[in-house]
Amino acid sequence: MKKVPRNALALLTPAFLLAAATIPAHAELTRIQIKSQKDVLGGKAWGATGAYEELIGTAYFTVDPKAAANRNIPNIDKAPRNAKGLIEFSSDIYIDRPKDASKGNGVAFFEASNRGHRSLSTTFSQPFRGKQSPDEAQYGDGTLFKEGFTLVWVGWQNSVDREPGLVGVDLPIAMENGKPVTGRVNTFGFGAPWIILKDSPTLQLDKDTSRYTPASLNDPKDVLQVAVGAFDKPKVIPRGDWQFAPDAKSITLKGGFKAGMRYDLIYTAKNTPVLGLGYTAQRDVASAFRYGKNQPVSAKYEYFYGASQTGRFLREYIYDGFCADEQGRKTFDAIWPQISGSARGDFINPFALADGLGVFTGSMFPFSDVPQKDPITGKTDGMEMHMKPEVVPKIIYTNTEVENTGGGRDAALLYTALDGKTNLTLPDNVRVYMWASAQHGPSAFPPAPPTVAQQMANPNNYTWGMRSIFKGMDDWVRKGIAPPASKYPSLADGTLVNHADLNFPKIPGVQSPSIIPGGYRADHGGPLTAPKLPFLVPAVDKDGNDTGGLRFPEISVPLATYTGWNFRDPSTGSPTEIIPLQGSFIPFPLTKAEREKSGDPRLSVAERYPSRDAYLAKVKAAADDLVRQRYLLPEDEAPLVAHEALVWDTLTAPKTN
Repeated sequence: MKKVPRNALALLTPAFLLAAATIPAHAELTRIQIKSQKDVLGGKAWGATGAYEELIGTAYFTVDPKAAANRNIPNIDKAPRNAKGLIEFSSDIYIDRPKDASKGNGVAFFEASNRGHRSLSTTFSQPFRGKQSPDEAQYGDGTLFKEGFTLVWVGWQNSVDREPGLVGVDLPIAMENGKPVTGRVNTFGFGAPWIILKDSPTLQLDKDTSRYTPASLNDPKDVLQVAVGAFDKPKVIPRGDWQFAPDAKSITLKGGFKAGMRYDLIYTAKNTPVLGLGYTAQRDVASAFRYGKNQPVSAKYEYFYGASQTGRFLREYIYDGFCADEQGRKTFDAIWPQISGSARGDFINPFALADGLGVFTGSMFPFSDVPQKDPITGKTDGMEMHMKPEVVPKIIYTNTEVENTGGGRDAALLYTALDGKTNLTLPDNVRVYMWASAQHGPSAFPPAPPTVAQQMANPNNYTWGMRSIFKGMDDWVRKGIAPPASKYPSLADGTLVNHADLNFPKIPGVQSPSIIPGGYRADHGGPLTAPKLPFLVPAVDKDGNDTGGLRFPEISVPLATYTGWNFRDPSTGSPTEIIPLQGSFIPFPLTKAEREKSGDPRLSVAERYPSRDAYLAKVKAAADDLVRQRYLLPEDEAPLVAHEALVWDTLTAPKTN
């Protein structure tokens, strides 16, 4: 990435930190206790920035439950309080910062950790970096370090295992009349462990659910139900046929659990934390690092990134107005929810399941930053309506085909009205990009043979775009340079269509996506009763690849069909159900004879490209165009072309028996 002028990031010196392991902090962030401080990779120099160091510690907070910024948090009135009437809790905190503060660029880059993991460094590194040791691999190619960013992680999810390297939080349990609050847990979901891959006598509860202790192991009102798919009417299993294990970490079923079936557990539980405090932890650290003194980080600018689960977390963060601190001051300059679609999530309500993969359970009005009138309630609302204009951040939304077609996140509603017929005009502070014909997270190349799915996973790597859009976002904030124009499928040009009108080619051995069901309003019921959402998906070309969005050479100069959906293998049961968040990779026939023999309607590789050189020339031309439009960094063009050469060599290599 091109170097930008650096602003000194006023950081505490290593000597100070070693002398004072506990750092006094802002009013809401009472202190940070540093438990570990070490050089990254033994003091390796990262370009002009030099060496980095990693700080690991615990952040301690006090929160006033009566403050206007906090009082709407569910159950905050039921959290235990200290003698001053304040709520106390703590979270893990990780910081990667330049050892020489003067070489930092002034930006604190926060990541909302997905299930406790930290991935900022690798997310914005060049892909296909070659072999690295495990220690080296966690920092990728060091792009962010070379540019002088300070990276910050603050725990928010209470159910994260407290293992080394994971970022979690310790939240107070909601209490009423001296006893833990009780409530209902509903595990409705379409991923493991709730849809079974093979017959089993037991079902192990996921970590999220198992944190909520059953109020009674034998409550007759607790329910276990079974269905074939996400939209099938479930059948209640007699209470006498199933039972919690003594430790309540698993359940057993008479006759066992069957492959391909979906099981829903609904039970009365206790020990729900006050989950919204995970949001205040992010807000209050950001505020302290921006406005406080004597902090381990003192930032001029702050960015916040989250992907998938935490992309939805950030959308909820924006909607609930946490962009302002308790004093009403701006914290984050830019927020980037990645692969979240238009969904949010149930992260702060009592007995919420942060890890849940329920189909469309995050599909709640409002969906767009553009204010709209809800046709059901008559209420007008938008993502940015719950904060003052002066604290509204710049927002980047990026999604794949999965978030449009197969993941229950209805990405098209970011920029399309709820009537499913009208394009919306996005606010000036918002950019939207779709990674065409990509799956939720890119598969490795070459993808492994399928096991639980019908097709190989989709290896279309959109990291090239992540890097260029990040550069655009950074220049937008610090230089006032507008980022690349939004790029997404549109009703206006026919690159976005109703799912019923999708014309996907009839490829031998490939299940048609026409049977994938559309979504529903999770804020108005379940899949069988709630009002339906518009089901708008990217249009495809004659190869089955998306025609709209950001098409990298893997799609614009294709050797295969890449999709945002993949069906279950018959061996796992329910072969008409999709694999959550996974796409398909379906290579073209190599020759015309092979194509005609199989009945494949797609042109063969040989019919498209007379030679390897001819193919790579088209790849280079497509890459040149992306560089001109700022969707690809100039320094990424050569490695991208080299990767496409590898794809050619791999797919056209003589087959061995």
